[in-house]
Amino acid sequence: MDQLLIVEDDRELNRGLCKALKAENRQVISCLNLKNAREQLLCSKVSLVLLDINLPDGNGLDFLAELKSADPSRPVILLTANDTDMDIVNGLEQGADDYITKPFSLSVLRARVNTQLRKNAVCENSQLFQCDRFVFDFEKMQFWADGIAVELSKTEQKLLRLLVENQGNTMNRSTLIDRIWTDGAEYVDENALSVTIKRLRDKLGAKDYIQTVYAIGYTWVKKHE
Repeated sequence: MDQLLIVEDDRELNRGLCKALKAENRQVISCLNLKNAREQLLCSKVSLVLLDINLPDGNGLDFLAELKSADPSRPVILLTANDTDMDIVNGLEQGADDYITKPFSLSVLRARVNTQLRKNAVCENSQLFQCDRFVFDFEKMQFWADGIAVELSKTEQKLLRLLVENQGNTMNRSTLIDRIWTDGAEYVDENALSVTIKRLRDKLGAKDYIQTVYAIGYTWVKKHE
């Protein structure tokens, strides 16, 4: 079931949004301020956030940064009276998935919410890997650690994918070398694997996750304790 979180301090508009977005297999959670929104996020698995920018206890753009840091893949739609081109560009560049200015059509809002939920469902069913503070999208070749985008080389991406697809299991060094360096080279120095492992750990800050199994190979721990 999808859970929508509405953060809007105008009570009448909030009620209207809840009514307009109510649907089968969907729960709509209503908040009037950021304090309540943060509390709801702790106890609910929110699929999408509909967020006003001007709120009584803080700025919605600051909260947007918090949301994207916690889960870059969760869609956030900004709903605001700030309607200049600069406002819209600023909101989108700070990570919003969509930007709707007031006044707006409820039918258009429903369509945009449904579009974001469909995109998110496809993403969840594709090559998306989430673990603790990491989000890896192998299809889009986008990788985040602690909500910060990390650039990985093609070789590092291959290595990371092999490790996370086999999380909890040890991949031996020869298997990793054979499957990563597939350019027909007759010989690859094993040091190349060690260097790539080190670069990947450093870039992701994942030394506690990418572990060395002495004399065998490497593993991505199944769950970080």
